[in-house]
Amino acid sequence: MSLSNATKHGSEHDIVLEPLQQLRTDWRAILQNLIVLFKLRVVFLLLMAATGGAFLAAQGWPGFVIMLLVWGAGGSAAAGASALNQYLERHKDGKMGRTHKRPLVTGAIANPAWVPYVGVLMVLVPVLLLLPFNAPLSFFLFIGAVIYVGIYTIWLKPRTLLNVVIGGAAGSAAVLSGSAAAGNWADPGALLLALVLFLWSPFHFWSLALLYRDEYARADVPMLPTQTTPRQAAWWVLSHTLPTGLAGLGLAAFPPLGLIYFLPMLLITGDLIWRNTRLILDPSPLNARNLFISSNIYLLVLLLFICLDSVLPF
Repeated sequence: MSLSNATKHGSEHDIVLEPLQQLRTDWRAILQNLIVLFKLRVVFLLLMAATGGAFLAAQGWPGFVIMLLVWGAGGSAAAGASALNQYLERHKDGKMGRTHKRPLVTGAIANPAWVPYVGVLMVLVPVLLLLPFNAPLSFFLFIGAVIYVGIYTIWLKPRTLLNVVIGGAAGSAAVLSGSAAAGNWADPGALLLALVLFLWSPFHFWSLALLYRDEYARADVPMLPTQTTPRQAAWWVLSHTLPTGLAGLGLAAFPPLGLIYFLPMLLITGDLIWRNTRLILDPSPLNARNLFISSNIYLLVLLLFICLDSVLPF
């Protein structure tokens, strides 16, 4: 093949590949935008909380159908509420470095007027479908979305520093949706886990707000660290870290949990309190970041070992 023919062949090959490469790039961008819009990382934690509630209520493996119900219906409702939250906060998100690249801010999602309709449908469809068959599950899916969108996003967040204290009840609703799916929403262990989520939310978000204190102030969002000094905020964080740790350890007293759950929780709780103490001594962005990361690890360890200890035969 001559050089000119080879060059021509290569050019034709590139012409064929370019649309495919562009298509892959476009799909990757679309997927990333949807992950951010529906807050799928947060949804994953909520589904883990619901899974923990299901395992506690069933005192073991709840069954494949139950777990499919928890993850399908719970995932839809949580993702829909998250999209509504971002749509309502898109203007304030543009004022914060942490959120200014969200797709509703950058315009990556064109004509976003469809977002609230899709969000509402993602909440209402599983709620209404499940209502005749499992009213408690339907209720907790609905009330979780109402707390997150109506009470937290619309009412409390722009008005009071207690926003995340009450807004944490959305995480509790996720736990109780799991126990309701397993047929016993009022299981004592599940109720205590719901309390853990309620207590965990404020110190988790306050440590994040300490890290982005100036940005929340610029966006005029009255998170607690913007209304106090950083050290005072760190003490407020500890006021929720300690009861969260105690309640988390107390779960070991409820069947089907025991030492397999208790021992790793003792270690991670000690780490959490140590990092909070460091934050009080030095309320720096680095220590706030470390506590925020530790709070995520704490919740993940807690939920994973609930599931693990529930299914082990010893």
